[in-house]
Amino acid sequence: MNFIAAAIIMGCTVFGVGFGICFATTKAVDAASRQPEGAGKIQTLLLLGCALAESIGLYGFIVSLLLVNQ
Repeated sequence: MNFIAAAIIMGCTVFGVGFGICFATTKAVDAASRQPEGAGKIQTLLLLGCALAESIGLYGFIVSLLLVNQ
């Protein structure tokens, strides 16, 4: 039963993180194309957001590992 819970957690986490990063990248490219002079600040915010999203993915991975090894 723990394997099923771990698979569900990883599936939701990976889907959520992938969707979030894809959405953020799309909006950042759109914003940079509309205001090229602000591209540096937009890129900084995009990288910060992607790093935070990836950390959530790592948390989901750690939780699934804890469930499997329980």
